[in-house]
Amino acid sequence: MKIEDRRKAYWNEPTLTAWERSYLPEIMRGLGITSRVFLRNMWRWVTGRKGALTTYYPEERRADYAPLNRGKHVLVQRSDGRPQCVACNLCATVCPAKVIEIEIGVDPADDAHPTYPVRFEIDYSRCVFCGLCVEACPEDAIRMLPETPALPSYDRHRMWLGLEELLAWNPQRDAAKPYPARSASPAGAATTQGHRP
Repeated sequence: MKIEDRRKAYWNEPTLTAWERSYLPEIMRGLGITSRVFLRNMWRWVTGRKGALTTYYPEERRADYAPLNRGKHVLVQRSDGRPQCVACNLCATVCPAKVIEIEIGVDPADDAHPTYPVRFEIDYSRCVFCGLCVEACPEDAIRMLPETPALPSYDRHRMWLGLEELLAWNPQRDAAKPYPARSASPAGAATTQGHRP
């Protein structure tokens, strides 16, 4: 019984000769390119010019390292130390790798910031560092800094970062949309500092 080949046939599909189907020319060509680049970089290094660049990251950083590199996440804090996040789940919704998990808590005593994250976790073993979570956040509550301290790990389970570490590893308190500080005024009284959304 003959099995049909169901792949689509293209009108400009190339035909390979027997020599090309052996892949030997392509292997030799690839080795030639690799050898040429290696010898050129080695010659530049021996003569003192810039050739291949090796850095010992994280102790050293490349000179051409992008200043706007997207690295480890940080949650912005309000003036009282609590997270700026209102647990709207926009970052978790827009994340293409689905690595952000948020559990919502409610504080009815806080008129300006009634919801907050009880649990905020990011799985760095699957994060693609695209920055969409930062762009989607309406509260400027999550940012990505260029640094990635202690991020690489041999254990995938240690790459989950929780709320405490996201708030504490590099504290940020300069929110673009600050909320008013909690006051001792009765509930419903207007506050004069900050602004309401």
